[in-house]
Amino acid sequence: MAAVKIYTNPGCPYCQSAKKFLQEHRIPFEDYDISTDAQKAAEMKKRTGAMSVPVLDINGEIIVGYDQEKIRAALGIKP
Repeated sequence: MAAVKIYTNPGCPYCQSAKKFLQEHRIPFEDYDISTDAQKAAEMKKRTGAMSVPVLDINGEIIVGYDQEKIRAALGIKP
């Protein structure tokens, strides 16, 4: 099973879509709200160089934004 972390904020529609996608495919994930967790926000910025969300960490592979094709590939989910 993939280890998935997702960095989000509550006002981000793409974050909601990414989480819904993971839930629909029964992929467990850890959700970090960077609007309330400064440590996770700093961690995300250090890893990506950006402050845009969502950021997904799938088994160490970083995907910035809700790029369903990249997420599918990283998780081995066929379209």
